[in-house]
Amino acid sequence: MRFRHFHTTIIRSSQKRTRIISRSATPPRRGATYFFDPPASREPPRPKSNKFTDSDIVKCNIAITSHLRNGQCDAALHLFNSMPSKSTISYNTMISGYLSNGQFKLAQQVFDEMPVKGLVTRNIMISGNIKNKNLGAARRLFDEMPEKDVVSWNAMLSGYAQNGFLDEARRVFDAMPEKNEISWNGILAAYVQNGKMEEARRLFESKEHWALVSWNCLMGGYLKKKRFIEARQIFEHMHVRDEVSWNTMVTCYAQNGNMKEARKLFEECPSRDVVTWTAMVSGYIQNGQLHEARRIFDEMPEKNVISWNAMIAGYVQSQNMDLAGELFEAMPSKNISSWNTMITGYAQNNDIAKARNLFDRMPHRDCISWAAIITGYIQNGDSEGGLRIFIEAVRDGERLNRSAFVCVLSTSADIAAFELGKQIHGRVVKAGFESGCYVGNALLSMYCRCGRIKEAYEVFEIIGDKDVISWNTIITGYARHGFGKEALQHFDLMKQASIQPDEVTMVGVLSACSHTGLVDKGKHYFYSMSKDHGIVPNSKHYTCLVDLLGRAGRLDEAQNLMKSMPFEPDGATWGALLGASRIHGNTELGEKAAEMIFALEPWNSGMYVLLSNLYAASGRWQDVKKMRLRMRDTGVHKTPGYSWVEVLNQIHTFSVGDSTHPDSGSIYAFLEELDLRMKEEGYVSATKLVLHDVEEEEKQHMLKYHSERLAVAYGIMKIPSGRPVCIYKNLRVCEDCHTVIKLIAKITGRLIILRDPNRFHHFEEGSCNCGDYW
Repeated sequence: MRFRHFHTTIIRSSQKRTRIISRSATPPRRGATYFFDPPASREPPRPKSNKFTDSDIVKCNIAITSHLRNGQCDAALHLFNSMPSKSTISYNTMISGYLSNGQFKLAQQVFDEMPVKGLVTRNIMISGNIKNKNLGAARRLFDEMPEKDVVSWNAMLSGYAQNGFLDEARRVFDAMPEKNEISWNGILAAYVQNGKMEEARRLFESKEHWALVSWNCLMGGYLKKKRFIEARQIFEHMHVRDEVSWNTMVTCYAQNGNMKEARKLFEECPSRDVVTWTAMVSGYIQNGQLHEARRIFDEMPEKNVISWNAMIAGYVQSQNMDLAGELFEAMPSKNISSWNTMITGYAQNNDIAKARNLFDRMPHRDCISWAAIITGYIQNGDSEGGLRIFIEAVRDGERLNRSAFVCVLSTSADIAAFELGKQIHGRVVKAGFESGCYVGNALLSMYCRCGRIKEAYEVFEIIGDKDVISWNTIITGYARHGFGKEALQHFDLMKQASIQPDEVTMVGVLSACSHTGLVDKGKHYFYSMSKDHGIVPNSKHYTCLVDLLGRAGRLDEAQNLMKSMPFEPDGATWGALLGASRIHGNTELGEKAAEMIFALEPWNSGMYVLLSNLYAASGRWQDVKKMRLRMRDTGVHKTPGYSWVEVLNQIHTFSVGDSTHPDSGSIYAFLEELDLRMKEEGYVSATKLVLHDVEEEEKQHMLKYHSERLAVAYGIMKIPSGRPVCIYKNLRVCEDCHTVIKLIAKITGRLIILRDPNRFHHFEEGSCNCGDYW
């Protein structure tokens, strides 16, 4: 009997080696070939006579077993097919070998074509179906068996237990005509592993004699539930204790901070092994007693790599990298975890050079190694370095974990590198991480922060089990983009999905109301937070409401709210009032708010600029000058404004009046052309915003070349028509530039999206989605 799932070609070489080229249902990797020398001890020689003896069958079976243990399924099947006659053991060997190599379908094919199936064969296939998560097929085969032994029953019991079907497992157990220790231990372990300690205890008490492994299992279950009294009772009643018993108790007390009891058991332990010693070291480290941990570590008669790693990790966690480094270099044998711990430690302690040195010296790397070095670069402010390493890993085909993807997605969002973020998204899909919350939320945040709210919503829809972070991100995203209605709709959907809002949710909801002028709705949500969701308003919530009232011109109400706050207003709250004062030209209130900010945050240059704007708009140039002198005397420097745009995977950055860009000539020519066309549309410069007492013409010139205008012009020139032009700015967009970009969007017919520290503005057809309410 031959199996037809592939054809085999035999090529004899001059060296008398056999090369097998197979084309199977599961093909080998491209270009792979299989070579093997058929020694007499592994593959029997062809018998000289036509008679194929029992001895030949045995030799073939041994050779088949060897092939399968080495993963050479094709070679095993070729030999199996060449046998003139086969024994039951031949079939069982093939079936077991396929199952151990993950080839369930091929094992099933051999089983189906087996002429006579015995008890052992059926038991093998039941276990194979269970391992393949096919409990239904396993049960059907079990029910069809003409005879069953205790192995058959135990296999079904184990299958149900491993997959959490405790009631089915118990029914199988109760129906068993004969039970052995494996049966009893199996059902007990099922209860313990699923946290059913009362059922486990009743079962345990229903039988007098139990194996030691069962005592340890029940005790471990209680310890896992932190039910120390019951665990200690089990321990005290044990007639015999082994190292597992002692180690389980010592480890659990140590991990839960009861080092006094752990030490007592450690001293009483009749035989300590490396696990016992390491449990004490880890316990002391976990409880912040590094000196004691090191004393135990030095006393250890035998150390393994886990012991060394535990002590090194303790020093890393306490930021003592010198001692960690000494131990690391002294280790007789290091594993990949040792290297990863040190790389992470150096990176977290801002020593990226040493982290990189270790990374380059590593004999082997895993996904944790790559994530550690990528995160290290990014957290130490070298985003470009981290992204370079990420790209290097991708190009080399390295396997990356979720942490690495989340880190680079966050960096892409920080620098607004949308094209890079989109490419990383493709890698995320390929890695199979897209639908999970951890990576899905990072993708969602990246699209929101890069100005692509439509793509963000598409990612949000894909996330399987959305958590509170998913909902917060989409609500806050819509709010920052000025889509208040959509933000509030998703807040309602969040509640319908039975996800409890938290403090971050309510900041997003109040921001949505603030950015869209929904004063009454905002007040309703603020005052119902505590009653509806049990959330006590904090300073961020009060700041949102002050901002909402201030923008709407309700300055007295905003001041009264600040007076009623259960804590002193912070700089952000006073900043919201100062911003509202500037919008509505209330110089007196603006001065009061600014003085409070200067007392709380004397380094906050943005507030000096806001007050200067207020003075300039009122023509109070002497006060503007005083602000400049005050900044100089205080040592505060105005943050230089810059804007950037991504074109063909490159970030192009501009400052005011920038002439360093290679395309400066074309940019300025294009801006002049746009300026003429805007004037035809009725544009007049808002020169009152210029903080210098100079001639009107000079003020107009100073406004004309703000960084966001240069970035917009370059984006329109280089980004293909039909795609949005996304601009990012480190400071708040000025009122004149806001007007200009509306006109540019109208003249060029382009969608222009601008992100500043406060929000996104979507400019299209001569208007902005903020409705000029910003």
